[in-house]
Amino acid sequence: MRIRTLLVLLVTLPSVGPPAEGRPNILIVLPDQMRAQALGCMENPDARTPNLDRLAAGGLLFHNAFANTPVCCPARANILTGKYAHRNGMVANDLRLRESETTLAEMLRGAGYRTGFIGKWHLDGGKRLPGFVPPGPRRHGFDFWAANECSHTHFDTQYFRDGAEPIPIRRFETEAWVDLALEFLRGARDRPFLLMIEMGPPHDPYGAPDQYMKLYDPGRLTMRPNWVEGVPGAGRREIAAYYAAVTAVDDAVGRLMRELEALGLAEDTIVVVTSDHGDMLGSHGERLKRKPWEESIRVPAIVRYPRKVKAGRSTDVFLTHVDLAPTLAALCGLGPARGMQGTDLSAVVLGKGERGPRSAFFQIFGPYAGDGTRFAWRGVRTARFMYARSEKEPWVLYDLEKDPYELRNLASDPSEAATRAALERELSQWMRRTGDAWSFDWAAPVEDAGRLYRFETFYTVAEYLRWAAAHPDLAPRD
Repeated sequence: MRIRTLLVLLVTLPSVGPPAEGRPNILIVLPDQMRAQALGCMENPDARTPNLDRLAAGGLLFHNAFANTPVCCPARANILTGKYAHRNGMVANDLRLRESETTLAEMLRGAGYRTGFIGKWHLDGGKRLPGFVPPGPRRHGFDFWAANECSHTHFDTQYFRDGAEPIPIRRFETEAWVDLALEFLRGARDRPFLLMIEMGPPHDPYGAPDQYMKLYDPGRLTMRPNWVEGVPGAGRREIAAYYAAVTAVDDAVGRLMRELEALGLAEDTIVVVTSDHGDMLGSHGERLKRKPWEESIRVPAIVRYPRKVKAGRSTDVFLTHVDLAPTLAALCGLGPARGMQGTDLSAVVLGKGERGPRSAFFQIFGPYAGDGTRFAWRGVRTARFMYARSEKEPWVLYDLEKDPYELRNLASDPSEAATRAALERELSQWMRRTGDAWSFDWAAPVEDAGRLYRFETFYTVAEYLRWAAAHPDLAPRD
């Protein structure tokens, strides 16, 4: 058994390379559902994000960063594995990520790094609460652990260490997660570290402590030109509360950066701030995520690394979730793990080039009535166009150069037949190159009403569908 385990490691992990000493630290901050358009450095006139803006000014800002599968669990798996959802298996919310998958944390731990995870995990499947993930392979390479599976009660939640006894959080969760992060950082002087902090806010239900709520007057917000009034849960009041939570996240980032400076770690720490997906917030009359519009797919992406990244840079190079693991591995002197599908953009980060993917590829594999997602779709985003389709037919086509707010859908416009055909070819090439197929999709209710986490734990949608057919008395009803 020991020899077999060693062979698996040799196959899946990259060569270890030089000793861990001298390699950079990595700190990844991932708020949940924070769209790129909610940051001051991304030209939002209302959002108060001074710490994030300062972080961007001190490093590299990616203008074109996207979530390949813009929903919580698939996005997190894509980030950690560098693979698309159909390859790592996380095609739906609340599946369990296979223990056989190689993650960035496992790679860096194998190279001598101290690894830590804090916050919302949402990769273990099964019941979300109480949310204990035991030490071992289901933590996918993270040793320090202060996390829960999934909870959006931002003022009253809990987390776990290595025992099954929950530790309560009776305040706004961003404050507690940063306290735990400071504990990790203060014990991280002996060797390089990877620390991921995944916060629940600004995910709905929207809100933040009073000092942040008072910063935003719903009646004075600048609404996006594609915003539609009257969408339940996406009105001015909710958007103001969303911005309040974004500012609370911004304060948390400020605390982290001050601690890195105080500990003398800032110069050699790669700080990455991004999100799992955006939030429609009423744009196009839509809510939440899983959509092909910019408010759903575009996420923040800030990289600060004072030792090697020149301050004040920005780039239009495309960065998607699957690119993060191979890029960060390369910045740490490692090659990508076998099977990673993302692009190594370390040369872009280091200012040695501006070459990256010519387009971004998107996947949603099934419907979800809870946020109005009606069917599975695939999409491709180029510098100028956004195109998405169902298996049956084209759905949306926008000329972003002429129509940045996507107000005119050209999907059925006869005059755009050549453009549509070119984008169809690009999309087909992505599907072929990544091994995707429409056969990965489903049409039955799978994620709604807690189906995937109410009773059992599943690794695949097919497993769930077999279970549901065998237990018609237990399957949730809408």
